[in-house]
Amino acid sequence: MSRILVVDDEPDLCEILCFNLESEGFETDRAYSAESALEMMGAGEVYNLVLLDVMMEQMSGFELVRRLRARGDDTPVIFLTARSAENDQLDGFESGGDDYITKPFSFPTVLARIKAVLKRSSVQAGDEATLVCGPIAVDTVTKTVTVDAVPVSLTKKEYNILLLLMQNQGNHLSRQQIIDRVWENDTFVGDRSVDVHIARLRKKLGKTGECIVNHTGFGYIFQYHVSQG
Repeated sequence: MSRILVVDDEPDLCEILCFNLESEGFETDRAYSAESALEMMGAGEVYNLVLLDVMMEQMSGFELVRRLRARGDDTPVIFLTARSAENDQLDGFESGGDDYITKPFSFPTVLARIKAVLKRSSVQAGDEATLVCGPIAVDTVTKTVTVDAVPVSLTKKEYNILLLLMQNQGNHLSRQQIIDRVWENDTFVGDRSVDVHIARLRKKLGKTGECIVNHTGFGYIFQYHVSQG
């Protein structure tokens, strides 16, 4: 069952959309500001799609999507907005949106577009939904990790660090690069925080944690060798 986050600063509209979506079998959550949505999605909540207004009180919908994409979150986003100018639509797609629907709209139209985006994102995910290297498997849909098919409990940051390193296997990532991608807007994060999180991650991965290597002067690199298994 797909889970959808509806983000709009008009509570009545959120309620109507959620009611109709739930009637169609979707699970829904509501957020009345872009800031709330960003916090919810950064706290480990997993959604299959976001319905997003553009004009909100502080952070705009465009800015929210830019921040999500900057931290590697590729959750599909459909904008629902009164801004109908062509430039606005171009801004929406350039920020990382997957579709753009202008108000007023009919629910059947919204539903059809949701199904199309979900189908497209599912096809694109395909084999990439699970990232495997040796005994480590990372399911990017359920955000779970297994080692030799045994579940490993990771914090959100540990999970994101592992995913980032595996996606860049064979390439060095500096501590600052890891901070920029995993901590994003946390201003007071230092190199020591990266080292501590990686030390904990290695410990949880057991012997397989040896594949995360620190090369002085270059940064961290994910290197898996068959002999490690």
